[in-house]
Amino acid sequence: MIGLFRKFLNSRGGRLFFVVLIIPFVLWGVADVARNFGGGSSLATVGDQTVEPGEFQAAYRQQLGQVGRMMGSGEPTPAVRQRVAAQTLDGLVTQAALVSQVRRLGVAVPDEALKAAVFAMPVFRGQGGSFDRRQFDSVLQKNNLSEGRFLELMRTDLAQRQILDAVGAGTVAPGVLVGQVFAFQHESRTLEMVELPLSAAVEPPAPSDDEVRRFYEDDPGRYSAPAYRHVKMVVLTPDTVAKTITVPDADVEAYHAAHLAELDHPETRSVEVVVAPDEALAQRLAAQWSGGADWGVMQAAAAGAGASAVALDDVGRDALPGAELADAAFAAAPDVVTGPVKGAFGFQVFKVVRVTAAEEQSAGAVKAAVAQRVARDRAVDVMAVRAGQLEDVLAAGNGLDQVPADIGAALLGGTLDAQGNTAEGSPAPIPGTPALREAILRAAFLLAANAAPVLTEGPDGSYYAIVVDDETKAEPKPFAAVQEQVREDWLHDRRRRAQEAVAARLLAAVKGETSLADAAVVAGLRTERSPALMRSMEAPGVPAAVAQAAFGLAPQGATMIEVKAGAEVPEGFVVAQLVAVEAPPVASDAVGGQQLQTALNAALGQDMAAVYVSAVRDRAKPTVNRTMLDGLLR
Repeated sequence: MIGLFRKFLNSRGGRLFFVVLIIPFVLWGVADVARNFGGGSSLATVGDQTVEPGEFQAAYRQQLGQVGRMMGSGEPTPAVRQRVAAQTLDGLVTQAALVSQVRRLGVAVPDEALKAAVFAMPVFRGQGGSFDRRQFDSVLQKNNLSEGRFLELMRTDLAQRQILDAVGAGTVAPGVLVGQVFAFQHESRTLEMVELPLSAAVEPPAPSDDEVRRFYEDDPGRYSAPAYRHVKMVVLTPDTVAKTITVPDADVEAYHAAHLAELDHPETRSVEVVVAPDEALAQRLAAQWSGGADWGVMQAAAAGAGASAVALDDVGRDALPGAELADAAFAAAPDVVTGPVKGAFGFQVFKVVRVTAAEEQSAGAVKAAVAQRVARDRAVDVMAVRAGQLEDVLAAGNGLDQVPADIGAALLGGTLDAQGNTAEGSPAPIPGTPALREAILRAAFLLAANAAPVLTEGPDGSYYAIVVDDETKAEPKPFAAVQEQVREDWLHDRRRRAQEAVAARLLAAVKGETSLADAAVVAGLRTERSPALMRSMEAPGVPAAVAQAAFGLAPQGATMIEVKAGAEVPEGFVVAQLVAVEAPPVASDAVGGQQLQTALNAALGQDMAAVYVSAVRDRAKPTVNRTMLDGLLR
């Protein structure tokens, strides 16, 4: 329960609570304090503070329980227990050193500041959204905390924050560092590329029956019926909990009034965009387009000239790539070729082909959506309490069928494979985000059959417990049943080999100091020039793997990338050579440079605070009673 409470308070404003127990684990990891000496009744001495055995045992059980939930099943190994113990003691020693420093400096927290911090914590808010004394008492009771002890922890934490915030304040990143980081973030690279899709490979001769059978026998697992497991699971997410929360109409209306901009539907536009690497080419393409060429002709013309073309359907202003294009596209008249507009990827020419007007909705029209959003926000605030209730049910030896309905957990079961598909081939209806679904599937195929359910902390603020009550092993399908599929796979493999060989010859030629453009001419292939690529943005028509590889190349360096089929690119190979690199100075963007300066100042301030905490800890000269620690861990 304590671990769940900590995680919950770490959401939103609740991060104030127990932060000093978390910081040391991030900063130091395994303990370096066990310099011990044995003797005395305290487990550790840190300056004028001590760490008592009971304090350590409570924190150790809390951390071990959290690790157990993350592991999902099984008892932590002795090595894991030792590491958790070391981290727990390390955190308590650091906390004690900070407490000693607070007292030495005489830092105080006024009662009004303490009250304001407590009242701001979401966990203590009632249905109306304000501090609720009954909720406050209930949460403390569930976590075995008295009001006095909780306020003492809060006061200590706020005092420590005063010191650490003061240490980090005023830290300024050097201009040289800002310039280097800005250049790195905004660096653009341009590639010369040859695309070799498998669909363009020379068609291989039809395979013989013996070749097809050998292909099957070389990899029979590829043609196996999947393993299945019949599982029962209970899943607790903010969305499932939200279904149990009723939101008063007054709260719905207040939320709608405060979030009109995001709840109403803004104007969207469908835009056809051609991106050219230089302005002269962009102007030529714009003239051709204005002369009556349709979109299909412009796509072909762009590809032939080393430009790129992409159609963006029903996008809002924020979805367009770059502020320059967004501003121009939302100011342009429909069906008029506009540009060139210089942007991050090059010079852009575009035509707005459809405009969908903004739609303002009344509170009544969006009441259900608003109520759902408010309910989910409040569900996040009570997740720890609901998870604690679910954990108590399972810890008492009850099965998943005994979980109370009012907790807000989803109970479901069925047969599925490791990809999350049912025996019929449809996706199993597992609630939650893709990350949660992946975690559940991974756990379902690792658990032993009929093992007792254990509440596990999942991604995105979720929890789940699983029972596997039946399983079917994977079995190879008979050759006769998959012969045609094997034949198609054999042909696909030969096409892939053929294009890989072409790509390898091109790359070898470039490595031999021939430009990719010249090597392509010799091979009878065509090159394309990419738009200016940036680390933080995708480029239309350029596979993500190719764009990523561009930033690992030296000037004029080349690479060969195998590309999987996607929405905009076919499966095959791409050979690319880096032909241009641009790194703008920070002075080119005054606003962006100032934002980066602020972010780096904050990061350096955090580093300064970490160094300060380390120095405070070393000054306290912590010592550990190793004999007592070993006894507590037996």
